[in-house]
Amino acid sequence: MRFNIARMLYNACLREGLRRLDLIRERKLWQRVRKSTNKKERRELFALMQKEADLSDYSLQAFAIKTKNSCHIKAHLDTHSTQKIATRAYLALSQYMFGKRGRPRFKNESRFRSIEGKNNASGIRFKDGKIYWSGLELKPLYDHKDKHAVEAHALSCKTKYVRLLKREIKGKSRYYAQLVQAGLPAQKEKNVIGKQVVGIDVGPSTIAAVATTAAFLTAFCATLELLQGPIKNIQKYLNRSRRAMNKNNFNSDGTIKAGPKKWLSSGHYRKAKARVSELQRRMAATRNRLHGELCNKILSVGSTIHAEKLSYISFQKQWGKSVGARAPGMFMEKLRYKAERAGGEVIEFTTRATKLSQTCHGCEPLRKKKLSERIHSCACGVGPVQRDLYSAYLALFVKNNILNKSQAEQAWPDAEPLLRRALLSLNETASGKSRLASFGLSQVQRQSGSHVEDGSILSQATDVVWMGQPVPESWGELSSIAVRTP
Repeated sequence: MRFNIARMLYNACLREGLRRLDLIRERKLWQRVRKSTNKKERRELFALMQKEADLSDYSLQAFAIKTKNSCHIKAHLDTHSTQKIATRAYLALSQYMFGKRGRPRFKNESRFRSIEGKNNASGIRFKDGKIYWSGLELKPLYDHKDKHAVEAHALSCKTKYVRLLKREIKGKSRYYAQLVQAGLPAQKEKNVIGKQVVGIDVGPSTIAAVATTAAFLTAFCATLELLQGPIKNIQKYLNRSRRAMNKNNFNSDGTIKAGPKKWLSSGHYRKAKARVSELQRRMAATRNRLHGELCNKILSVGSTIHAEKLSYISFQKQWGKSVGARAPGMFMEKLRYKAERAGGEVIEFTTRATKLSQTCHGCEPLRKKKLSERIHSCACGVGPVQRDLYSAYLALFVKNNILNKSQAEQAWPDAEPLLRRALLSLNETASGKSRLASFGLSQVQRQSGSHVEDGSILSQATDVVWMGQPVPESWGELSSIAVRTP
C-alpha cells in the first residue's frame, strides 16, 4: 500500500513540475534564450526563468510535503521519503529540460519499484537487524551460509540510509532492503588485482583483451541467447492475441488507429505477458552477473585498461538485437567503476586519432577494412592475426591519443604467437551459438584448409609455453585464452 501511495505522490510531483515547465516554455523570453549563442547568457536567463516559475528541487520538495500533509498520505509516508520522491521526480524532469531524455512518463504500479530515506536516524531505518518504518517492523531474511563473508562485512559497516525495493519474481511481488553502507566493499580472495596494462577491443557482441602475458577473445554473455528464443515466441503470441481481442483498434492494413482507445486482454494474454517479464528479468540478472565476472577476469591481470572511446548509441542503431541482449555499454560502465575502485582507471582514446582497425604497426599507410574482413594480414609481413585481438594489442601502446608504433613493433615478436594461440584456443572451445561470425574462424579455415593443418596460422602457435607470472585461475574459464613466453 505504501509503495502505491508513494507512486501516486511521485506522479503528482511530476505533473506539477511539468506544469511549471510548460509555463516557462510559453514565455517569449524562452524563445529568445533558445536562439541565443551566448552560453553564459543562456544559463543566467534560464536560471532566472526557473526561479520565477518556482521550478527547483527544493520547491518540488515543499510541494510534496504540502500534498502529503493535506491528505491521508501523512499517515503512511515520512518526511524524508517524501522529499526523496520529489527529488526523484525533479531529476527526471531536469533530464527532459536540458534535452538529455524525452518527456518523463507517469508511473503505473509495475513501474514504481523503490523507496528510500535520507539517513538512518529517522524514516526508514535499519536497527538491530530489522527495518523500522513509521510503525512497520520488518525482519529481513539473511544468507546464513555467506560463503565469502561479504554480507557479514557489509553489516559490520555503518548504515547511511536504507532503500526498499519491489521486484516481480515468478509472478509474485517480493521486497528487498538495500543498505547503503559507509566504507569499501569486501573483496573476495579469488578476485586479485593485477599490475599489468590491458588493452581491450569492444564490439557489439565480442570483446578481445590483450596483456603482455595473456590474451583472450570471447563473446559477450553467450548464455543469454538461450532465453531469446522463448521470449520471441511468446511476444509473437502476445501480438496475435492483442489483435484478436481488439480488432476495432486496428486499420485494415494492420496499423493502429489514431486517437484514444480501450484495450482488452484475455487471461492467457496476461499470463504470457508475465512469463515474458520473468524471462527478461532472468536475462538482466544473468547479464549483470556475467558482466561482473568478465570485469573481474580483466582486472585480475591489470587495473589500467586502454580502450577506444566508442558510441554505443550507434551500436544500438546498427546491431540493435545483439546490443540489446549483451549491453556492451553497460559492461564498460561497470568496468570503469570497478577499475577505479581497484586503484586503476579505464583510459579511453578517440578512434578518429588512432584508427586501430585500419592501422598496421609495420607500415605507414592506413587501409580500411570491411566489417566482414576479420583477419588482419599486411604485405609488410604483419599477420595474419585476428582483427579484434590485433586492435586490442595496439591499444596497449596508445598514449595521449597517439599510437607508439616503435614500441608495438619491438614487442610484436613476443605477442604474435600469443595472439595466434588465443585464436587456436577459441577454435577448440567455441561451438554452437558461441561461434560468432565476427570471430573470423571461417576465414581462418579458408586460408589454411584445416583448423590444425601443418603450416596454418593456428598450428604455428601450438608451441607457446608459459614462463613468468602465473595467469589467474579465473582466466581459464574464458572461451579463448593464451599465454606466452619470451
